[in-house]
Parts: sequence; C-alpha cells; structure tokens
Amino acid sequence: MVGGSLQSNTNIKLPLAFILYALAAFVVAQIVLLINSDLLTMGHFRVPDVWMGAHFLLLGYAVMIAMGAMYQLVPVALLTPIWNQTFGFIQLIVTAVGITAFSILLGLAPNKALYGGVIAVIGVLMFIIQMGKTINKQEQKNMMTAFILGAIIFLSLTIVAGFLLAWNLSIGGIASHGSILSSHITFGVAGWFSLLIFGFSYKLVPMFSLSHGYSMKWAKPAFFTYMTGLVILIASFWAKAATLETIGWIGMLGGFFFFVLDIREILTKRMKKKLDKPFSFSMVAIMNGLGVHVLAFAFSVFGIHDITVWGWLIFLYVMGWIVFSILGYLYKIVPFLWWTYKYANKIGQEKVPTLKEMIDEKTSVILFTLFIISTAGLTVSGLLQINITVFLFQGLLTLTSLLYVLSIIRVLAK
Repeated sequence: MVGGSLQSNTNIKLPLAFILYALAAFVVAQIVLLINSDLLTMGHFRVPDVWMGAHFLLLGYAVMIAMGAMYQLVPVALLTPIWNQTFGFIQLIVTAVGITAFSILLGLAPNKALYGGVIAVIGVLMFIIQMGKTINKQEQKNMMTAFILGAIIFLSLTIVAGFLLAWNLSIGGIASHGSILSSHITFGVAGWFSLLIFGFSYKLVPMFSLSHGYSMKWAKPAFFTYMTGLVILIASFWAKAATLETIGWIGMLGGFFFFVLDIREILTKRMKKKLDKPFSFSMVAIMNGLGVHVLAFAFSVFGIHDITVWGWLIFLYVMGWIVFSILGYLYKIVPFLWWTYKYANKIGQEKVPTLKEMIDEKTSVILFTLFIISTAGLTVSGLLQINITVFLFQGLLTLTSLLYVLSIIRVLAK
C-alpha cells in the first residue's frame, strides 16, 4: 500500500486492551461531567468533581489510547520491535489500576489522591522505560523519533508536576501551586499529546490518504519552533511575565502552522481522491488545533486572562484537537487491528470481509457530526453560563460518546 501499513509484530491484544479500557474511561468521564454540569456552567474547573472527570478523560482515555497506539505504531514508525511485550501487559494492569484509583480519589477524597497517583506514576514510568528501551534499539533516528521522544519527555514532566499537585492536596508544603498547575496542564495537553499527534500524523496521514512523493520539509521547523514556544510559555508561568507568555504562544502557533503546511502538502500528493469520513474528522481536528492556537495567542496579546474563558479554551483544545484527532484515527485503526488479528491468515482459505466492510462510514458521519455540535454548543453555553443548555449539550456529548464506543465494540463482534 502506498503510504505504508499499520501492521507490526506487536501482539494485537496489547494495544486493543489499552483501547478498550480507554473507551470505558471516555464514557465514565462524560457521565461524571454531565452529573456536574452546574459546575461547568459556573466555570468552576478547579474542583474535585471536575478533576475526576477531567482525569478520566485525559489520563484514562487519552493517555491510555496514546499508550496503546504507541505499542502498535512505534514499531511501524521506527522500524524496531517493542522491547518487552510481557512487560507491556504488566504495565497495562498497573497503569489502569493507578489511573482509576487516582481519578476516583480526586473526586471523592482529594487528600488521599496521592496514593492512587503513586500507582499511576509507577505505571507511566514503566511505559517510559518500555519506550526508551525501544527507541534506543532504533538504528537510524529521524524526525518521527524526535516527535515521539519529545512527547515522552513531556509525559515525564506531566507526571512529575501532577505528582507534586497530588502531594500538595494530600500533604501540602509545596509552594507555587498555581505555576505547577499551569505547567502540568501545558506539559500534558500541549507537550505530550500535541507532539505525539504531530509525529504519528506524519505516518497516518500518508497511509490513510495513499500519498507519496511528499517532502516533510517543515517537520524539523515544526518540531523545534513548537518546542521552543513550549519552553518559553512554561517559563512565563514561573517568571510571571506576560511578554514571555506571548512569545511562547507565537512559537507554538508557528510550530503548529509548519505542521499544517506539511499535512497540506501530503494531502495534495494523495492518490485517494475521496477521503474516508473518520480520517476527514481527524483533519478537521488539525484545523481546530490551529484555531485554538490562534485564539490563545490573541488572548495573550490583548491581555485576556479570565479563568472561565481560558478554561473553555483548554476544553476546546482537549476536545476539538486532541480527542477529535484520536476519535477519527481510532475509527480507522481498530478495524485494521481486528481485521488483521481475525482474518489476515484466512485470506484465500475462506471468504472474509474486506477492511472497508469493517468500517461503518454512515454511522461515523452521524457520530462525528454530533461530536462537533455537542462540543461547540457546550463551549458557547458555558461561556454564556446557560445552565440548561450546558446540561443538554453535555448530555448529547455523553450519549454520542456511548454510541461511539458501541460502534467500536460492534467492529470487534464482526
């Protein structure tokens, strides 16, 4: 296939196990946020109940999906096998237990969240060791290596900052709680997730669009400009310097724009005239991400520091860029993994479904449309502080999330 393949020597049960846990956490997160929709309306994001929903979404869903995807895609992208797959299954159990305990304790007993956090940290450290050992085995490093390694570094920093926050809640005594919190959020959503999506998009976009002959000439500027912006932005949280903050956002916006230029070139080189709907949704997510970076830069320039406004901007970043990217790519990746596991060895021996038949495109259009409507409606309602519409759009988002998960499970039943 032009653009490559997703197939690797990883036991498919490993990434699928991560994905299934993540999908369950995704629905739980939406239910928790629905129950606490009144807090969302008032812009109260820094409260235990919202923390619980946010961490089920970001740790339970997004991080676990990312880990599962990396077990499958890192061998493909870096042309080197996973270091130890048995270790991966152990890491899955430890991380799932830790994230579940940590998220629940954040909502019910924040002063004891540290205990769940310790287990989650151990699980993430195991993952970092796994990926570090795997990357070290790669003979020829490339820009994919840089994006993945950069993402892992920021994942490590996210965990350190998160552990310090949990320590503050449980024991106290660590100063600069606000700076640590801002750094924690930035390390995670802009560092770990964005760099990882950048890196894997350079593999997935050509594959799903059947592209070839593209240059990736903006990959290096995208990486270094975005990384520089991130470092400057995080420094501004500690220096309390508005000018540094603006410069940081300029760097991140520039890096994201370079990434978009590469994706645009890849798509212009495609052989596939009509893009699959789930993949198109991931492309919409990229434009959402660029738009949020533009807004963040504009807010910084005009001195808009309202906590509620920034809270909903972070929500847009998480849902419109990170979650939408994952939802779109996942709708393509899961059918491939399951088809490979169940039918690849049966070709020529019996009639098997095609990969295209494993994907329900009509359902995907409905689901992705509902995701866009509910996310946009929830953001506008939250900014206007209209409680009834916040509840209704969060309810729609919860229902759509459940239907999405059920559609993935249907693939596994084929």
